[in-house]
Parts: sequence; structure tokens; C-alpha cells
Amino acid sequence: MAEIKPLRAWRYNKDLQKDLGSLVSPLFDVVSEKQRRYLYENEYNSIHISVPDNENTSLAVSRKVIEWKSRGILRQDALPSIYVYYQYFTLPGSSKEFIRKGFIANLKVYDWDENVVFRHESTMPFSVENRIDVLDKTQMNASPTHGLFADSSSEIEFHLDKAIEYPLCETDDYQGVRDVFGVIQDAKIINRIIEIIKDKQIILADGHHRYEASLRYKKKKEKENPDHNGTEGYNYHLMYFTNTESDDLKILPTHRLLSGLEGFSEQHLLNKIEKYFFIQATDEATNINEVILSKEWAFGLLVGENAYEIRLKPELIDTISWNFPQYIKRIDLTVLHYFIIEKCVGILGESQKGSKKISFERNFAKCLQKVTSGESQCAIITKDIAIDTIKKVCYSGYTLPQKSTYFYPKVICGFLFSSIKDDEFNSSFDEAFK
Repeated sequence: MAEIKPLRAWRYNKDLQKDLGSLVSPLFDVVSEKQRRYLYENEYNSIHISVPDNENTSLAVSRKVIEWKSRGILRQDALPSIYVYYQYFTLPGSSKEFIRKGFIANLKVYDWDENVVFRHESTMPFSVENRIDVLDKTQMNASPTHGLFADSSSEIEFHLDKAIEYPLCETDDYQGVRDVFGVIQDAKIINRIIEIIKDKQIILADGHHRYEASLRYKKKKEKENPDHNGTEGYNYHLMYFTNTESDDLKILPTHRLLSGLEGFSEQHLLNKIEKYFFIQATDEATNINEVILSKEWAFGLLVGENAYEIRLKPELIDTISWNFPQYIKRIDLTVLHYFIIEKCVGILGESQKGSKKISFERNFAKCLQKVTSGESQCAIITKDIAIDTIKKVCYSGYTLPQKSTYFYPKVICGFLFSSIKDDEFNSSFDEAFK
């Protein structure tokens, strides 16, 4: 049972909302250093709370949150609400406008073995500790994670469509996406959404580190609090929910870049790859991501000035020795990490997650630029992954390789903040939602 709860969000005051586009920011795991430096120049940008810089400790961020509240930079909404969040976007090569429809609410924090919330990627300890520290000092969820639920009736979207007709605000973000933000305060509709979600399982699309931080923080506070009763703010986590049955849920590929490999040469790499893959050189490197689209276990390889299509020799698929179910072994990314990165490059599976020799890039053009400039030794171009594959892996209890998915667009930080302080989290209106 997935329990959700409306919240009284903290939001920028009405004067600042007139220029909300200058206050929103990318999430901590996708913001570039250049973006960070630029956004830090605005003293009220949300990045000051969501992604503290090296000189701005979590304790300093805590003081900033207190200051913004006391000065009225942020104001708390009077009524518990569910917040509607639509993102309008296009994809390269298409003129069609997509609309990803979702809503923001608090989700009760569930441990993994409760089989309510499912992850598809592993987390890195340092990033989780960082998120715990910020959560503890600020007592605030600065940005929602992205969770997926399955509902073929699309009844929730009907209510969201009604609410978005009267938006609170809208902006154009750094992705070129139009973000439209609305609110539902009708208790009857909120209770209906709560009812629909309560028998759903939630798959984490984005925000594994932030959710893991909330889970570990909840366990810590529960042990410390002899009067723990489950209603405290630390029992909940801010989440943006979207429906997996929607046609506008898009997952883009994330390519792999390799650098710092000792004794690297193009011919040596090709000799290794040839043991496992068919290799076909291509004259147009810019087309390699399209060449591999319809082919199983096919990848693009960019190295030096050259590009190759490589396809696994099918008789080798059953030689993968990693301890995974057969259907996970047959996923493209498993093939990539096992045959190319472990067998050909020599980075063993258990050490790949923390390897500094592997980096990730969604933008194909940037991959090409980094390889031709010599910044990276080679790039492995991947295809997107189907939502049904993600569901199957999640429900099995296994996880995909790191950075297997890139749900697009990314959620934006700054539309609202959610306090977990008990005197701000709970209210006299909560009785209407039990």
C-alpha cells in the first residue's frame, strides 16, 4: 500500500514568483559546474538550498532556510494540497509536442523489503550521506524525486487536467521545456487520488540517492525518538508522480565514455572487441546512433576520428557469468558492461560503479566532441530502454547498471519546498485526509 499525503508547501512569495524562471534550478545530480556558478549569483535561486556549494555548508544552508522563511522570501501555503506539474517538450527529429503529466505529494517512506517502492539503480554512499546531511540540517525536501505508478484508467490525469487549466505559474527551463504548475485543494479530489494510489507500487525513476537519504534518516530518527508514532514529518518524502501507462513518458539513452585507460590504442581495443562482436566501420559518425536503433545487442563505438557499429555474436549471450536472471543478462546494458567494459577494457563488474575511468553523457554530439578532441579515449553509444524492462527488473529485486536510464525531461527544483518539521508538516486540516 502506497500512502501519500497532501502538503502545505513552502513557495516563493508572490513578488518573486513574477520572475520564477530565474529562481528554478536543475537537480543536484544533473547540474553542471557552469550552471551552478551562474545560478549561485542569484541570492534567492533555489540552488542555494538544493545544491550547496563547497563554501556553503549544510549548516549555512540551514541558516539560509530560516532566514528565507523569517523574511517572507518563502511562504507556506495555508491548505494541504496536491500540486500539479506538467512539462511540455519536444524531442530531436520530431515536431510533436509531448506533455508529461504528474503531481507532487508526500509519500510515506518505505523500506525496500516492504515491496512498495522499487529501485532500478544502485546508490553511491557518498552522495547519500551528502543528502542526509542537507536533509537533517534544513529539515526540508528541496526537490521531489520522480516516482512511477501504473494506472490504465488515467482517472488521476482527468483531475490534473482540470486543475492545470488555472495554473499558478509557468516557466521555460534550461532544457527548453515549458513547465506549468498548478494546485488541487479540493479535499474530495485529493482523497480520491489518495484512494487510487494506495494499492499501487511505486518505481523510482529519478532520485535514488534522495530517497535512500530519506529512508536512512527516518530509521535514525525513529531510533532516537521514544515517542515515535509514524506521523512525524521525517516519515515522509517529497515525490513527483507520473503514470507509466502514459504515452508521453520518455526515457533517453545514456552513453558511456572511457578515459584514463593505460596502454590504450584504437587497434588494440578493436582486437579485443572482435572476439565478441561483429564490427562494421561507418563513414558517418553522426549517424551511428540511428544505425543501431533496431538491432539487438548493437552499439556504436566512437574512437579517434572513426565510428563503428558493433553487434554481439549471438551465440555468446549465454556465456555471461554474472549472477543475474537470464532476462537481465539479455538487456543491452548488461551486454555492454559485461563484454565491452569488463572483458574488453578490463574494468571488473564490481568495480565499475566507482570507476573514474567511466563517465556518462546523454548528448550524442558531446560524446563525439569529447572523443575527437581527445578528452575521452572512446565512447560507447547506447539505445534507450523500455519502461516494461525497467518494471520487470524492479519487481525482480535486481538493479540495472549505473546510469541505465535518463527519464526526460528532468524535474525542476524551485516550484515548492516541503518541510519535515513537525510544526510545519502537520496541520489541523489533516483530519480531512484520513
